[in-house]
Amino acid sequence: MFLMLGCALPIYNQYWPLFVLFFYILSPIPYCIARRLVDDTDAMSNACKELAIFLTTGIVVSAFGLPIVFARAHLIEWGACALVLTGNTVIFATILGFFLVFGSNDDFSWQQW
Repeated sequence: MFLMLGCALPIYNQYWPLFVLFFYILSPIPYCIARRLVDDTDAMSNACKELAIFLTTGIVVSAFGLPIVFARAHLIEWGACALVLTGNTVIFATILGFFLVFGSNDDFSWQQW
């Protein structure tokens, strides 16, 4: 919602911030792949999961940095940047909440869907 407001409000009217949608799609992929590939008892599984968390962190930081770069390059206004950063916070908190609720290996798991 905030991302769309940052793009579509008449005072901003620039759609450059929609590039953060790529980061929304890419952010859960490394961790999902790592969960599928590793066994929890393997010593190398920790390294694989840590690499996945590192890559996910890089994607999330890039999603927060891109609107700031756009604002400093005068492609978007600072108000639109603030709306996009607020939207990033909401979306990434939602993704984190999803993995915290459905990420365990109990009977109530998203992997059964």
